[in-house]
Amino acid sequence: MVDLTADLQTTLWTVAEAAEAAQVRPNTVRNWKYRGVLRQAGEDRSGRPLFRAIDVINAEKATREKARRVYPAHAA
Repeated sequence: MVDLTADLQTTLWTVAEAAEAAQVRPNTVRNWKYRGVLRQAGEDRSGRPLFRAIDVINAEKATREKARRVYPAHAA
């Protein structure tokens, strides 16, 4: 389980930890990175990407806000 009480500015999460915290699938975190929504903060000893916890939370928030956008219907 991911510790959300830690310092979110300095805590680094793996893809799996980030996905768990954001309640999304790991592939979603990878897509955020690919699309530029989430910036990689480093790598672990095995070369896997690490992300700052606060960046993950902000990426999740931005994605959910974008999904809730409502566009007015075009007048015909």
